Amino acid sequence: MAYNLKINGTAHSVDVDDDTPLLWVIRDVLGMTGTKFGCGAALCGACTVHIDGVATRSCVTTVDSIGDSAITTIEAIGETPQGAALQKAWLDLEVVQCGYCQSGQLMSAAALLTDTPKPTDADIDGAMSGNVCRCGTYQRIRAAIKQAAEA
Repeated sequence: MAYNLKINGTAHSVDVDDDTPLLWVIRDVLGMTGTKFGCGAALCGACTVHIDGVATRSCVTTVDSIGDSAITTIEAIGETPQGAALQKAWLDLEVVQCGYCQSGQLMSAAALLTDTPKPTDADIDGAMSGNVCRCGTYQRIRAAIKQAAEA
């Protein structure tokens, strides 16, 4: 079936099955590989994108559920003030080790800062709790979010 998706401000027409996960449309059909596959069950957060500004797991979100919603992926997050501040903080504090989970971490953090510009530790923990980092950089992630919130 044909779908018209608005991703990162650009219209994309795709012809996929109704139940195709948004993740596969983004990665395999459109070639935007910044969004990662982790678990396929919305448990790890590697596939996080924004749908109308809300952090959403794209591995369990079917393309037929998108409608006219605006989708933002990691490729465009630096175009927002929160995203740009987070990217700078991530670099300043050397958050990344292997980097696999980082696109999902940044997407969740950007949604948090949009909704809660001055988050507490509890706010950060709540927003980031669904994002798994196998390298264990959670303290640096929290510090980077705090630094970005100060920017």
